[in-house]
Amino acid sequence: MVDYENDIVKYAQGLDKAKILSVYRSIPAQLAKENKKFQYSKVSKGGRSKDYMGCVEWLKDAGLINVCECLQFPELPLKGNVDESKYKVYISDTGLLVASLDDESQIDLRTNKNLGIYKGALYENFAAEALVKQGYGLYYYSKDNSTLEEDFFIRSARTGFICRIWRFFFDGVKFFL
Repeated sequence: MVDYENDIVKYAQGLDKAKILSVYRSIPAQLAKENKKFQYSKVSKGGRSKDYMGCVEWLKDAGLINVCECLQFPELPLKGNVDESKYKVYISDTGLLVASLDDESQIDLRTNKNLGIYKGALYENFAAEALVKQGYGLYYYSKDNSTLEEDFFIRSARTGFICRIWRFFFDGVKFFL
């Protein structure tokens, strides 16, 4: 992890390097929340998007993160149906996400114990990584003032229709289909 952070400091030009690092370091904790919408207030107390302008974009362009955009409605066209004020951020390599966890959480992961919400975050990050590597954009739907949230939508290349990636639980583990 230190090497990646050193590269951020080395290559980030024209932006506040400390802010980019703060955004990057906040992602594992943000994924561990029940509401995984990216929140600048979780990067720093009272943080707002204007304080971190360009940081998420820099990390995305550097290939360190994947951004999952929120759909206003779960319908086509996906890109034309995005609420730009809401999105989730995933680490582009799930191994890096695991490496960024504290030592106790890494041990729990290896022994499959006490993972709680991290287990869901890891599976969700893995699903996002797999979709991106298959060439899909990342989209989700979250209804305001509701607990309804659908994690991933893609457009089927074969049929042209929108497909929801189903999430289900089995024995406390989240799976995607």
